[in-house]
Amino acid sequence: MNFQTTHLHETDSTNRWLSALSETQRKDDRVVTTDFQTAGRGCGTNRWESERAQNLLFSILAHPTVIQAQQQFAVSMMTALAIIDALSKYIGEGLSIKWPNDIYWHDRKLCGILIENRLSGHLLRESIIGVGLNVNQQTFLSDAPNPVSIIQITGEQTDREELLNEIIQAFTLRLQQCRDQLNEGNAIYDQLSHEYNLRLYRREGFHSYSDKNGTFDAELLKVEDDGTLVLSDRNHRQRRYAFKEVAFII
Repeated sequence: MNFQTTHLHETDSTNRWLSALSETQRKDDRVVTTDFQTAGRGCGTNRWESERAQNLLFSILAHPTVIQAQQQFAVSMMTALAIIDALSKYIGEGLSIKWPNDIYWHDRKLCGILIENRLSGHLLRESIIGVGLNVNQQTFLSDAPNPVSIIQITGEQTDREELLNEIIQAFTLRLQQCRDQLNEGNAIYDQLSHEYNLRLYRREGFHSYSDKNGTFDAELLKVEDDGTLVLSDRNHRQRRYAFKEVAFII
């Protein structure tokens, strides 16, 4: 995959910038980066705090047309794994994926991902993948409970452009692996889902969660192919959740 790259000094949202492109412009694979977002957002109503020109704020426009609509959670899995692939060279141990696709270092949030998929019949037509990754920011002023950056972990400045290139390379490799598996007649989830589940935050032991009925302790059993989180509480009752139906108590 050859990505056309655009850098903006400032924009409201890199995801929104890609969405506003014409249909013809969106036929190509693209990456847009910015030094500052005036309306950067996470999932739902969450905002993303980022000091100007200190972090990686970018969006990928990709066309994973080999993936069926019912398998679209594969995009979340491959993106999260690709970012961990790249970050592992800088950080090493302690990285995990907090369901569905936040990147954590121990109990602190390092990276957020926002994915918008568009369908064409029973297949994916395109994916716009927004990423906010804390790189060189040393102080966080918002009320976000647990942010962390690479420089806080390693004590060293990181070249943002170099890291971006490594993430794009890792994402391209992950997508190509999915295509190869399909061409060989294999289910794309076999290896991808296995790796994703092995990387999950709170993969072992009982931890605290909350849902519409209150707080409870549970162990994480798995994330299913459609993105459903499956927990088992202390009464051995399985609890199944779609995104935003349960919160991690950290």
